[in-house]
Amino acid sequence: MTDRLPASLMRRRLLLGSAAATAAAATGTASLLAPRIARAAEYPDRPITFICPWPVGGTADQSMRALCQVASGILKQSIVVENRAGASGMIGTKALARATPDGYTIGQIPISVARFSQLGMLQLDPRKELTYLARTSGQTFGIAVPDGSRFKTLADVVAEAKAHPGRVTYAHAGIGGATHVGMEQFALAAGVKFNAIAYKGGSAALQDVLANQVDLLADSSSWAPHVEAGKMRLLATWGEQRTPRFSNAPTLKELGYNVVVEAPNGIGAPKGLPADIEKKLRDAFRAAVASPEFKTVAARIDAPIMYLDGPDYRKYVSEVYEQETQLIQRLKLKEMLAQS
Repeated sequence: MTDRLPASLMRRRLLLGSAAATAAAATGTASLLAPRIARAAEYPDRPITFICPWPVGGTADQSMRALCQVASGILKQSIVVENRAGASGMIGTKALARATPDGYTIGQIPISVARFSQLGMLQLDPRKELTYLARTSGQTFGIAVPDGSRFKTLADVVAEAKAHPGRVTYAHAGIGGATHVGMEQFALAAGVKFNAIAYKGGSAALQDVLANQVDLLADSSSWAPHVEAGKMRLLATWGEQRTPRFSNAPTLKELGYNVVVEAPNGIGAPKGLPADIEKKLRDAFRAAVASPEFKTVAARIDAPIMYLDGPDYRKYVSEVYEQETQLIQRLKLKEMLAQS
């Protein structure tokens, strides 16, 4: 027969056991949190990889490299730019989204994620499945031709395209990307049909236009040094206003075509980035965008500063997502992709 303990002693033992369990749980939680806090305090303690989804040498690549150089000084750690071009920027974006969310893989997020996610070329929802750090700068897009081209003005281009639908060719940086969609918006507004020639990036498109293999170049300002050197002629730009460096070139809007394309660049990371590491990166790139070094590069490549902090950039992407839904329907982009 087992002796029964007094009720008061039993209660005391239960209370002591409960307290010990609570203390052990707290100690366990603290031990789990400690490495995480230590990692955040030490971040970054090794080089950061920055995925640029465009080829080396293009305006987006130049812009991102300038930002990374400044941010690396702020973070006191090297940032290695890795170019993963193709699929209008989506190959690099997919690689970024699949990376470990530890702050050691970040990259450029093209605003075209809002379009390609709806076209089935990017299997994620950009409104929810990426971490946004900063919107940085826009781009100056334009239509340029070699100096010896038969097209002296944009009116010449429209006239020939109306007379011979599909004969006039243009080079762009990828189906569904900003340069392709911008030209198709222009074609729709002008009531003409062009023959679109897709490339992996603006640099390759530029070379074929300079070699007179394609009639027109639709690109951000890869054409700029060639226009200044007299080797190319800029027929129109796509911004709200004329660009200061090429003030003689009219905008599509002032020529009567209600088309404005700026496609601002942004920087992000995979979903699930720890909040303290996210803050360090947002602070670093905020300072990098504001730096004289970046402003100098941005001015050289005609990239207007369009900074937004991460949370505001996320809201902007959501707004663009809704606009893209309508644009996809209007331009029949899904049908275009199916035909290509």
